[in-house]
Amino acid sequence: MGSTTITHHVVGQGGKYIAHLEGETAQGTLEWEPGGERGGKEIRVATHTIVPNEIGNRGVAAELVERFVADAREQDFLIDPRCSYVDAKFKRNAEWSDLRA
Repeated sequence: MGSTTITHHVVGQGGKYIAHLEGETAQGTLEWEPGGERGGKEIRVATHTIVPNEIGNRGVAAELVERFVADAREQDFLIDPRCSYVDAKFKRNAEWSDLRA
């Protein structure tokens, strides 16, 4: 199994994380939109996490969420996990609770 590279791209007022798997053409994505702010912190709303079947069951969605969470820590923003997958990951990772909007 090849390595995964995750890049972030600005899309309108929001953004998209794209997972590129070595040797694969299919890509996984996590999309977010702006969600205002609370307590002086920007809120980013996780709207969709999509991983095509061709690259499924390899932990790609989890890697996308982990990168989003790492960016939230580094850039000091909050996450509103409206995407059901992101919400489930937040519920399983209590240490992320301070990042939930």
